[in-house]
Amino acid sequence: MMNSLITINDIYYLIGLVVMLLVGMTLSDRHNPKRLTTALFWCCFGAIFLFGDLLVSQLGSQMAYRIVGGLVILMALLAGTGQLAMGRYAQRSDAERQGSAAKLGNRLFLPAVMIPVATVLSTLLLGHASLGDYFVLDQKNVTLTSLAIGTLAALLLGWKLTGGTPLQAVRESRRLVDAIGWAAILPQMLAMLGGVFVVAQTGESVKAVVDLFVTPDNLFLMVVIYCVGMALFTMIMGNAFAAFPVMTAGIAIPFLIMGAHGNPAAVVAIGMLSGYCGTLMTPMGANFNIVPAALLELDNKYQVILVQIPTALMMLVCNILLMYFLAFR
Repeated sequence: MMNSLITINDIYYLIGLVVMLLVGMTLSDRHNPKRLTTALFWCCFGAIFLFGDLLVSQLGSQMAYRIVGGLVILMALLAGTGQLAMGRYAQRSDAERQGSAAKLGNRLFLPAVMIPVATVLSTLLLGHASLGDYFVLDQKNVTLTSLAIGTLAALLLGWKLTGGTPLQAVRESRRLVDAIGWAAILPQMLAMLGGVFVVAQTGESVKAVVDLFVTPDNLFLMVVIYCVGMALFTMIMGNAFAAFPVMTAGIAIPFLIMGAHGNPAAVVAIGMLSGYCGTLMTPMGANFNIVPAALLELDNKYQVILVQIPTALMMLVCNILLMYFLAFR
């Protein structure tokens, strides 16, 4: 089997290194009233990326999983008890930032555009490229390694455009991470929770509960349960992709596809869109709802959600009607 020049572990080490730089900056920030606990939170997070492989190789997978689980629980306790806080950050004045923005104009958006463009090009051009006995990218994680390349390309372009330094980029990373707080890592935690639900066969439990209270002949009610269930479970999980296997295995496949002979493509596509309606209405979808509020410096961190709720509810009703009238005809 051929090895890879850039592996997913290399990406994890890079993430861990950057997080540890943020930890060092937090510890040196005397203006942060909770600098020790804030630094401890991010140190636990960075340590998982930096030392996960070492723990497995030295202690075995079972012990390593217990240690990582303990770190995750500690992080949850720190976040849940409000032990994260913001410090002081060296920022330019509003006038300086507005002057810089006016000078750069629309070129400010180039680094953001560079990420998806470089990611796609890297995937297409380097996905299966090799140098001698080595693949360029990790063949099991081509998209993720390509995303890392795209992010680094955007960072280099940003330095070129603004004349900044790598240290300045790390400082800005700390400011954004502190502004977002624990929600910055919520998608990763929810993805792990989704995996746990799949392994625990939660979908089978959902099917058993629905079987007890609803007759399969009531097609409209089954459609409502599936669509609303996708939205509600997504609100709990924060991600429709995590809710999808549970609700589809528990309701869509046994009742709507196999039982009512619905069009599989229509059922699952509209079901996933119903899940996205839940994403619009939950703080658990932090990367969609809480992060933008922090980046926009809104007074109410839930303002984005409040604005989206009417649209989400109307879309959910439309999805129910679309599935009922299109997927079974």
